[in-house]
Amino acid sequence: MNTKLSGLIAFLLIIVAVWLNFNFQQPDYDPDSSNSLTQFSTSRAFEHVEALASEPHYVGSPAHSKARNYIVDQLQEMGLEVQTQEAYSLNKDGVLARPQNILARIDGSGDGDALILMTHYDSAMHSSYGASDAGSGVATILEGVRVFLKKNAEHENDIILLFTDAEELGLNGASLFIEDHPWAEDVKLALNFEARGSGGSPYMLLETNGKNARLIEAFEKAGVKYPVTNSLYYSIYKMLPNDTDLTVLREEGDINGYNFAFIDDHYDYHTATDIPKNLDKKTLKHQGEYLMPLLSYFSNAELNDLSSDRDLIYLSLPFGEMISYPFAWINPMLVLAGVIFLALIVYGIRRERLKLTGILFGFIPMILSLVVSGLLVWAFWKFCLFIYPEYAEMEQGFTYNGYWYIGIAIFLALSVCFMIYHLLRRSLRTASVFVAPLFLWLIISALMAVYLKGASYFVILVYFGLLQLFVMIRQEKPNRILMVLLSWPAIIILLPFIWSLPVALGLKLLFVTGILTSLLFFLFLPLFGYFRRLKSFAVLSFLTFNVLIFVAHYYSDFSPERPKPNSLVYLQDLDQDVANWYSYDHEIDEWTSQFFGEDAEASSHAIANFSSKYGSSFTFKAEAPKINIPEPGVIIEKGPDSLDRQNYMLKIAPNRDINKIELFETKDVDFESFRVNGLEAKDVYLGENAFHMFTRRWKERLLTYYASNRDTLRIEFSIEKGDRPEFVVYESAYDLIGNEKLKVKERPQGMISRPFVLNDATILKKTIRINE
Repeated sequence: MNTKLSGLIAFLLIIVAVWLNFNFQQPDYDPDSSNSLTQFSTSRAFEHVEALASEPHYVGSPAHSKARNYIVDQLQEMGLEVQTQEAYSLNKDGVLARPQNILARIDGSGDGDALILMTHYDSAMHSSYGASDAGSGVATILEGVRVFLKKNAEHENDIILLFTDAEELGLNGASLFIEDHPWAEDVKLALNFEARGSGGSPYMLLETNGKNARLIEAFEKAGVKYPVTNSLYYSIYKMLPNDTDLTVLREEGDINGYNFAFIDDHYDYHTATDIPKNLDKKTLKHQGEYLMPLLSYFSNAELNDLSSDRDLIYLSLPFGEMISYPFAWINPMLVLAGVIFLALIVYGIRRERLKLTGILFGFIPMILSLVVSGLLVWAFWKFCLFIYPEYAEMEQGFTYNGYWYIGIAIFLALSVCFMIYHLLRRSLRTASVFVAPLFLWLIISALMAVYLKGASYFVILVYFGLLQLFVMIRQEKPNRILMVLLSWPAIIILLPFIWSLPVALGLKLLFVTGILTSLLFFLFLPLFGYFRRLKSFAVLSFLTFNVLIFVAHYYSDFSPERPKPNSLVYLQDLDQDVANWYSYDHEIDEWTSQFFGEDAEASSHAIANFSSKYGSSFTFKAEAPKINIPEPGVIIEKGPDSLDRQNYMLKIAPNRDINKIELFETKDVDFESFRVNGLEAKDVYLGENAFHMFTRRWKERLLTYYASNRDTLRIEFSIEKGDRPEFVVYESAYDLIGNEKLKVKERPQGMISRPFVLNDATILKKTIRINE
């Protein structure tokens, strides 16, 4: 075959591999394809999303009750008996809430073992509409159960439906179910539907206290058409600062389960843009494609047989295929790859197809490519943050044009790799050059085998590379089409990870995308190494890099479609008799300037307590008018003393409609017991009896109470005699926007409330001292 033609075909095959990666992991959405009442209809499910996410429905909001009533009505229309579970719940991080869980049960013909379908119905606090997180989960379960009941198929296992509450606050609803509901003892397996964005393929992530083999085998038997999962994703998921309700079931109930969660369009997560029109209907359909076969399978499967004593490495492929093999194979596969690698080097040297000097020189372009790619992408993103300071307002760390920046990082890394290998190619023979990357991938595979076993399937790439090296030793000019086909697994395995990592963890990790792109490039050296015009590829990649920069710049501004997050809170210090405006923003805009002025004062306030998991804290401060806000009533009652203890009851009674009370300790006092609204703080003891909340990592925060009414907060505690505790109470209400006394107007079009922080609130600060 003509060299130019084979090169063109090889190039097209790379494009096809990339295209397959992005287009064969999800079902297509056709609004007219699901008219049958016995099939899952994405359109009908989307109607539930629209009904639930017409307004924010966080705990304590008026819409919260509407959302609950809607779900109850839908379940009752299916003929199900519905119950609610309501009580106070105090989690191990000191978060107190009063969840209202919704439950229903479909009896099977068996002995009562149950499969639980689970999601949460509350939205994130103060501004999120919750269409994806987790209106999509509610809609998936409602539509899926409707279909299941319509089919009227016999099933052995009971099906429990659990729509938890207060998930966004601290997984309180799931904890309440496990701790206090009798059905919890019957649950043997859970399917949990979640979201961390508004589109993309939902990932299947396991939750188990044991080994995963039987869970993976059962998942494969269920016949899911579009699985998107691998053992590395779960390893990364466990590192993230995000748990789900299923985590509670696993930790507190020893219940195995599957999470199904999507993360694309991360900029919508927990924001006012998490609205129905932004939810990708293909993603919603994909959730249904998970639920229906798994519900059908597990409604009759043996649920007590899912715990295992062995782990599997697993990964999904395009077209719905999955590969899995035992952890026990990790070391043998690694050792065998190492033996073959050494044998091929000896074989290549004997055939004079490999040169020792060439092998050693091969490390130079490889190391240069990795270092330069990573550093340039890192420096480029730092430069972008400098010239686009508005990017810092995106609390999630992923901008509206973030996907363009991922492409920019990829093509910048490719241009570096092509240019470096072009400049050094004359002193290197292609077969020899490929030895260094194979050695590096062997090292990576060995490190994964020790520190991140879920990624041990990377050794598969080494085997394909070894096969390529063998062909390169045997043939002076290997077939380009064969070489690109042997490199396909690298695209299938690595590209989704390269693309999704900055989405999941933020664009601060773009430099990792650059490094991973270089690692992927190395696995294509058996192809590119035989092209004469590597410089042309470098120029083409650099031109693409520049085009993408212009596109990213075009979408860099905020707009009605890409609204700017901003923040404003009003804090009145009752101790100092002062009031101030505060903001978390990095820049003053046209809306916040009316409170801070053009030359805003940087905040030196010591309230680092008001921060997010992303590290945000107050940045600007301005004097605000003092208005009359009913302050909470505080009662301190001294109880009977023991020999060495003093007992107290502290009551805090709100005198207005509030959403949140936070209690901080300002003195270092050891509490020997601590009860809140009748609940003992548990799992948080250090030493013999010394009470120590885990939440001290949050600046001595003792308690966060999310209020749904004006219930009195009752705290009972014991301390050593002579201790004089001092508490600071922050009482917050999301009533700043439209507040008649403060005259704060709605944000103009193109702006939304900043997520993940206490925002749009009036806050009262009060110090409580115990002097007796």
